[in-house]
Amino acid sequence: MVSERGAVGLAVGGAVLIGALTALQARINGTLGAEFGDGIVAAAVSFTSGLLILVALSALLPEGRRGFGRLVGGIRTRSIPPWMLLGGLVGAFTVASQGLTVATIGVALFTVGFVAGQTTGGLVLDRIGYGPAGVVPVTVRRAVGAALAIAGVVVCLSGDALAGVPLWMLIVPAVAGAAVSWQQGTNGRLRVRVESPLTATLVNFIGGTVVLLFAAAVYIAVVGAPRVVPTEPWLYSGGAVGVIYIFLSSVVVRRTGVLLLGLGSVVGLLTTSVLLDAAWPAPAAPSPAVAVLAAAVALAGVVVAAVPWRRRRR
Repeated sequence: MVSERGAVGLAVGGAVLIGALTALQARINGTLGAEFGDGIVAAAVSFTSGLLILVALSALLPEGRRGFGRLVGGIRTRSIPPWMLLGGLVGAFTVASQGLTVATIGVALFTVGFVAGQTTGGLVLDRIGYGPAGVVPVTVRRAVGAALAIAGVVVCLSGDALAGVPLWMLIVPAVAGAAVSWQQGTNGRLRVRVESPLTATLVNFIGGTVVLLFAAAVYIAVVGAPRVVPTEPWLYSGGAVGVIYIFLSSVVVRRTGVLLLGLGSVVGLLTTSVLLDAAWPAPAAPSPAVAVLAAAVALAGVVVAAVPWRRRRR
C-alpha cells in the first residue's frame, strides 16, 4: 500500500512529467508550424493524429468502450452538462499558440507566458472549488509556492531576450496557460462522471479536432494550402504526446488539485524547455544560465507548495 504522502509524491511526479511532455509537444508543433508556414494547419494535423490514436484505443480497450457508453448515457440524461465537453477548445487554442509562436520565441519564452497564466488560473480555480478535489484553500505555503513559480518566470524574462519579440507572442501563451488550468479542472470532473481518463481525453480531442479542422479549412480557402509538406516522421508525433499528457492530467488532478498540478508542470516545462532550447536554439530564447536559474526557483515553489511541513511540538 502507498502512503498518503507517497501518493501525493507520485502525483507531483506525474505533474512534472506532464510539464515535460507539454514542452516537448510545443517544440514539435512549433517546428511543424514553421515547416508548414502555418501554425493553424500544423495544429489541425497534430490534433487529428491524436484523435485517431484515441479512437483506436477506445474501440480496442474495454475501459474505453465502457467509458464511451457512460459518456453517451450521461449526455442523453443530461447528467453530463455541455460545458464539460468543451475542454477540447482549450487544447485547440494551446496547440495553435504553440505552432504560431515557438519557432520564433523558443520553448522557454513560450513557457514564461504559459506558466504565468497557468499559476494564476490554478490559484483562482482551486479557491472557488472548480476542480474535482473541491475547494482547496489558498494557504500561506501554497501562495508562497505560486509566488516562487511566478518569480521563476520573472527570472526567465531577464536580459535582452524580449528585444524584438512582438507583445502578442507573450500574451497568447499566458492566455493559453490560464485556459489550461480550467481545462485540467474540467477534464478531472468529466473523468469522474465517465469513470475513464481515456474517454475524458477522447472528448477533448474530438472538440479540438473539429475546431482546428474548421479553422484550417477557412485559412486554406483564404490564403491557400501550404506549399511544403514536411516528411520527417517525428514532426507528426505532437498528437501522440498530447494524448499522453492530457490523459495524465485527468488522473493526477484528483490528487493534487489544480494549483499543485500547475506548479508541478512548471518544473517539467522549464527544465525540459532549457534542454530543448539548448539543443535547438530559437532567436529569442534566454541564455541557458538564466533558464536554469528560473527552473530552480520554480522547483523551490513546488517543494514549498507540496511538502506538508509539520509544526514543532512545544
